[in-house]
Amino acid sequence: MDNLTHGLVGALMGQAGLKRRTGLAMPALIIGANLPDIDAACTIYGVQSLAMRRGLTHGPLAWIVLPVLLAALLYGFDRWQAKRGKRPAGRLPVHFGWLWALSFAACLTHPALDWLNVYGIRLLEPFSSRWFHGDILFIIDVWLWLGMGLAVWFSLRRERKTGSDWRKPARVALAGAAAYIGVNALITARSETAVQDAPTGAATIIAKPVPLAFWQREMVTGGAGLYAVEGQALPGVPLAACNLDGAAARDPDVRAFLFWSQAPFVESGADGVLRLRDARFYDPLARDRFTVSLPPGACPGIR
Repeated sequence: MDNLTHGLVGALMGQAGLKRRTGLAMPALIIGANLPDIDAACTIYGVQSLAMRRGLTHGPLAWIVLPVLLAALLYGFDRWQAKRGKRPAGRLPVHFGWLWALSFAACLTHPALDWLNVYGIRLLEPFSSRWFHGDILFIIDVWLWLGMGLAVWFSLRRERKTGSDWRKPARVALAGAAAYIGVNALITARSETAVQDAPTGAATIIAKPVPLAFWQREMVTGGAGLYAVEGQALPGVPLAACNLDGAAARDPDVRAFLFWSQAPFVESGADGVLRLRDARFYDPLARDRFTVSLPPGACPGIR
């Protein structure tokens, strides 16, 4: 999911009452909820970053290492401020154990949320490079933004009023978000099981969430390089007609794309260039997003 969603989840956890456990709890929760995305720096590698993102920093080893590092940094920051005489007087005592526990809980929410969309996540890296994707929410869900954002605002507003229960809005919002995810999971499951036939087969069935209209799914079906989106066959060629292993050995961009893609197909462009694309993110007008050109000779006989 996007980083605003991750941050709002961390903030709601704090406003639900966890921020009273230790000083610097809110930074631990909000930063921890976003911390696995430190691998975003690898996007400077372009297409090759597809094989780097949502892997090692989102897997089991990171769940252990990242919370410890974050807790240590925050604990050290508190000690540094205290030595300089600049520690805020109103800050609660900082407890390293609670900082670690909150950082750990927040870090775990990140892969859980990332699993919900179509892009995918390698939950078991480095022990397994298998991609998982729940196909439950669009990567940017404005309804979650609205609900969680208002809850954070309302909770903070109540907190400023003596005697008001400021924890309740955050707890209700977290429960509501969980229920919203559950409803969307049911919509996805029902959409996938409803597929009886498809123009290019149904070896692969992906119910792709769409922006805003959370109750709708864009159906991607097919396999072996021949896919259809919403019942319309895409302009692909059978993967068996191409030497993709040879192309991957020659071109690191092709290798990275094939590693990441869940519904790869080869498109023959009007300009004579063969391109690898992914049916999950097909847009006939977009050539550069999730697209890589195959080297000459990758698909003998295909023009």
